[in-house]
Amino acid sequence: MPSVLPLGDPAPADGILPPQVLAGVEHRKFGLYVHIPFCAVRCGYCDFNTYTATELGGGASQDAYASTAISELDFAAGALDASGLPRRPLGTVFFGGGTPTLLPAEDLARILRAAVGQWGLEPGAEVTTEANPDSVTPESLKVLADAGFTRVSFGMQSAVPHVLKVLDRTHTPSRVPLVVQWAREAGLAVSLDLIYGTPGESMADWQLSLETALSYQPDHISAYALIVEDGTKLAAQIRRGEVPGIDDDDHAAKYELADAMISEAGLSWYEVSNWSRSPEQACRHNLAYWRGDDWWGIGPGAHSHVGGVRWWNVKHPTAYAGRLASGSSPAAGRETLDADTREVERIMLEARLGTGLAVDALDTIGRHAMAGLIADELVDPVQAFRGRLVLTLKGRLLADAVVRRILPE
Repeated sequence: MPSVLPLGDPAPADGILPPQVLAGVEHRKFGLYVHIPFCAVRCGYCDFNTYTATELGGGASQDAYASTAISELDFAAGALDASGLPRRPLGTVFFGGGTPTLLPAEDLARILRAAVGQWGLEPGAEVTTEANPDSVTPESLKVLADAGFTRVSFGMQSAVPHVLKVLDRTHTPSRVPLVVQWAREAGLAVSLDLIYGTPGESMADWQLSLETALSYQPDHISAYALIVEDGTKLAAQIRRGEVPGIDDDDHAAKYELADAMISEAGLSWYEVSNWSRSPEQACRHNLAYWRGDDWWGIGPGAHSHVGGVRWWNVKHPTAYAGRLASGSSPAAGRETLDADTREVERIMLEARLGTGLAVDALDTIGRHAMAGLIADELVDPVQAFRGRLVLTLKGRLLADAVVRRILPE
């Protein structure tokens, strides 16, 4: 969740959505994202809407945050009811950040209980929290599991100390196997997040990180290329020549290595940056984003989407808490997508999935463009013949360019 909010139309104070959100609601899943905006240290590469504990006070403080988030849950339920939407059980809940586990585990459990009290959970619902390896204990993970959390995503990022130092990560590599063990003992599924392409990271460093992560036998791995965002500490370091810049060819080579090693270890690619040990262990919450389902985002700067209407909350936690205390929507702006825009976005997002995109979803221009994609070895020809547009490894490396070529002008 980048810290810079998009432009949009004014959002109504009552949060009521336009009638168009009712169309097809019975075919859409409903999920919840909960943003916890706190970090112990601001990582040099991070552009997310996060704050250290000393930066905030009042209703935005860590101590008060659970109650503030619960007040938005109450507001959300009322706004959805007033919009005429049926109460749907939550299929997925995802606590992200920041570092959600900087809050006491009981606070996270209290937020989850409040959400379940409003909407309930589907049978077998997925409930995830992100965590830093140094922000959990065996006891806190047990509290989360007992509250209904089903999986934890640890920000491992690298197994190499000098890479972690460039990223300003606070944990040591030796901490990761401990927290993985604790999570398993608590009954939680485990995902590991990795970052490749950090300045100064060699191919041998990246291979070691992959080998180390895979040795812990996680249920899921996410591997993301480092993106240097304007305004971050890392961007300034690169600009001053203190660390080397980002190399796209290096990123591509490291992605290819990741795919080969992760696949050989028995995890299957299902989205450009994600692999899981089985289809059931894919992150269903993230898949809901790619498939255009409905979700409400709780927290400062959080984004929501329901039936083609997208909105985002005010960025600063103090302003966020103040809006809710006054009974107003915390939304800073929103946009209503027309049918053409929704179709373009659907193609862009579904094309990134391992299941691919139905060829029938493309118009005549798009189907004609697909022949060029096959010739350039960006799309699997066998899958295309079977009616699915599935990216090859080369296609995944060029995913954004591929999407632009598929779409009509």
